[in-house]
Amino acid sequence: MNQITSFFEESVGLSPPNQNKILYSIIILVVLGIIRYTIQKIVWRLTEDPKTRYTWKRTASFTVGFLNIILIGSVWVKGIGEFGAFLGLLTAGLAIALKDPLTNIAGWIFILTRKPFNVGDRIQIGDNAGDVIDLRLFQFTLLEIGNWVDADQSTGRIIHVPNGTVFTKNQSNYSSGFEFIWNEIPVLLTFESDWKLAKDLLNSIVRDHAENLSADAEKRIIEASKKYMIFYQYLTPIVYTSVRDSGILLTMRYICDARKRRNSEHEIWEDVLNAFARQGEIEFAYPTQRFFNRNIENEDSPL
Repeated sequence: MNQITSFFEESVGLSPPNQNKILYSIIILVVLGIIRYTIQKIVWRLTEDPKTRYTWKRTASFTVGFLNIILIGSVWVKGIGEFGAFLGLLTAGLAIALKDPLTNIAGWIFILTRKPFNVGDRIQIGDNAGDVIDLRLFQFTLLEIGNWVDADQSTGRIIHVPNGTVFTKNQSNYSSGFEFIWNEIPVLLTFESDWKLAKDLLNSIVRDHAENLSADAEKRIIEASKKYMIFYQYLTPIVYTSVRDSGILLTMRYICDARKRRNSEHEIWEDVLNAFARQGEIEFAYPTQRFFNRNIENEDSPL
């Protein structure tokens, strides 16, 4: 052993104390790495839920990383007082040189403690919207929705957002608290259509699709009201009537799952088209143009 120590001291220039510190640091890294690997293996065997696996993986990584810093730092810095002074100087230097990374770390701590969103939630922050699929020390990752794709469906793009953005941008959460959103489907009819019959048909269709969701949403609101000031007097689907320049507008408003908005519109529209096709008194309105020719109009008009 002494020969190995002497060899490294002569060839590399490492003193025996520094060699011991390096050896202890390697042992700490290996032992904590084995513990982290073992925890992941146990979790992988006990559950197949992706969210549970991800949570344990991230928790183990953060914990092991923190212990590595503390234990290895205590090996290289003599005494608690010296270690505290070292951390103070290090923190002061980092605060000046690494403002943005420290802001992102503060954002990470804010996200973990205040929980404006969790992994798996659907959120919008600034101009970016998507499902949160990862949360790291400096950034979180979204699977983008919307943009050039209609009805909040995934685009397939991955967006990396700095954690510090939570301090400067508004955040909208589709999933936390109240897990439903209000959706509206406008149906424009001609003035000559039987709008009362059309409204009855639309009421029947939207209730068939959303009545059960309204009952479930009422239960969720009771739970959400314990944390947020969320209150809705009516959750049942409704059809509103209004008039536009080109016809009568009937708007279906109903509760739907935030992740199933497009599917709900697809199913409702198919039922609407089938129902209207069986009625001769209902016609959709659409933009039209009329050209006026004075000579032809004068010839056709009676004297």
